[in-house]
Amino acid sequence: MISTEYVAGTHPFVVRRRVRWGECDPAGVVYTASFSDYVISFAELFYGFLFDGAPQAVKNHHGFGTPTRALEFDFRRSLRPDETFDATVEVEVIRTRTFTLVITARMADGETAFIARLTPVCIRRHERESIEVPAVLRHALEQYRSRCAEHPHAGET
Repeated sequence: MISTEYVAGTHPFVVRRRVRWGECDPAGVVYTASFSDYVISFAELFYGFLFDGAPQAVKNHHGFGTPTRALEFDFRRSLRPDETFDATVEVEVIRTRTFTLVITARMADGETAFIARLTPVCIRRHERESIEVPAVLRHALEQYRSRCAEHPHAGET
């Protein structure tokens, strides 16, 4: 069995993704909405890496959630079935209640396919109201950002 998505590196965090036929329109180009699915999936894998566990279970344990407040795309090229790309996750900024992840998708030749900026807002899980970024999450994001800054090209192929 061939996996269509897996973690290919952790410093920086990289997800390798193969485009599935069902994610494309009849012309053989990835539907715009599929890119949102890609980004949310990459973020969930990233949270799983940060917490070394199932992301929703860890967030439930700590009593917070991270719904999307903003999602922005810069499309540089179309993607077609069976093409493979690597999506690198960077922590751009950590604010009081939100943080922004920049996800850059590159083809094997280094060409950028798209850049996404995902800004989750932290909420108290059961009351659905915004809260400050929990200390456990802030610490994990800061540590990841520091490690990537210290070794900016580690994990690149």
